Amino acid sequence: MSSRLTTEIAGLKLSNPTMLAAGILGLSEASLLEAIKNGAGAVVTKSVGLKPRSGYVNPAVVQVSCGLLNAIGLPNPGAQDFAEEIKELKKHGLSVPVIASVFGFSVEEFARAASILTRAGADAVELNLSCPHVKKTGSEIGQSPSLVAKVVKKVKGVVDKPVIVKLTPNVTDIVEVAKAGVEAGADAVTAINTVRAMAIDIETAHPVLANKVGGFSGPAIKPVAVRCVYEIYEEINVPIIGCGGVTTWQDAVEFMLAGAPAVQIGTAIASKGLEVFKSIAKGIDNFLKRKGYRSVKEIVGLSHHH
Repeated sequence: MSSRLTTEIAGLKLSNPTMLAAGILGLSEASLLEAIKNGAGAVVTKSVGLKPRSGYVNPAVVQVSCGLLNAIGLPNPGAQDFAEEIKELKKHGLSVPVIASVFGFSVEEFARAASILTRAGADAVELNLSCPHVKKTGSEIGQSPSLVAKVVKKVKGVVDKPVIVKLTPNVTDIVEVAKAGVEAGADAVTAINTVRAMAIDIETAHPVLANKVGGFSGPAIKPVAVRCVYEIYEEINVPIIGCGGVTTWQDAVEFMLAGAPAVQIGTAIASKGLEVFKSIAKGIDNFLKRKGYRSVKEIVGLSHHH
């Protein structure tokens, strides 16, 4: 990897700006390792809560014309069990940051799960304050600036690793929520999680997803995500991780110009496979070289000066 591609998020050093997004493949030591071997600059685990959770019945994922719709329901083995996967992954001695995605049904649950996973070796925590299809967690918390602040403060009080807030686009003003998280001590923000959406089968008249409503991801939400990153960048002074529809190196560069020093990739893995990390990193590198830039840092937020 070229030295041009190195970037940093809240003290975490990445050899390139591509990250595995939460909820995609990050279910086990083996799948996280696979993403790392295929060139991801950092990996984010599946969202993990304090207690095991089975999630929703099928159909839980459906392909729509311009992305994926999912309502999986945060199935996970619980923080105590998942801590073992992180410990195993850390035994490989890799220099790639491992970020634990955490959710909870109360402020205390967020803090306890975060504490268990950072003690197991996670290099940072990403708070899933934005899952659009599980009641009483996720975006219900993420839509309230005061609740976001409470969760961040509590988690910051029990972990000594960077805390990242993953923001929901399903709000009137995402900047207000981002500011609340940063003022409470968040070290970085991820923008954005999926957009609340649904699909209906016209023959049966039934909603396609068992949960009726799900989270929409993929290329169609990229312009929404880029706008969110751009607006947040104007108002906060911590790193922003761009997320939402990154499929090509051009998408990644667009997020960087809007203000993100790194991007997360999720849905694109379903269509392009794990090679997507290397191909996007290579494309960014060629772009920087062609334009005469020495580092990713030089283009982060560049669109704000034009």
